[in-house]
Amino acid sequence: MSSLRFTKDHEWVRQDGDTVTIGITDYAQEQMGDVVYVELPEVGRTVEQGKEAAVVESAKAASEVYAPVSGEVVAVNDALSGDPAQVNADAMGEGWFVKIRLSDPKQLDGLMDEAAYQAFVAEQH
Repeated sequence: MSSLRFTKDHEWVRQDGDTVTIGITDYAQEQMGDVVYVELPEVGRTVEQGKEAAVVESAKAASEVYAPVSGEVVAVNDALSGDPAQVNADAMGEGWFVKIRLSDPKQLDGLMDEAAYQAFVAEQH
């Protein structure tokens, strides 16, 4: 299985040491439709688990992207400012939103693994 973790708000988290990369899942971008704008936090900002970390707007709606974990923003995907459609093209890769230095790695334990997330999505239909 991959090292990915997932939230019930359809964010994914990939851990790399003491930092994590965060984005929205393929399921989320499919539900949203064409992404037209992404608002990212400033590098250096502290985000809190469960609170807004970014905003993504599509032709259908604007949605908050919640921080799956708490920590300090250490990088943002500036490419999304000029090409927000990357979220649709590669939500789980090049369409990542933010990298966060974990303040509490134990928070990852509360997130779903891929199998649990797939089961959760299946229940939504």
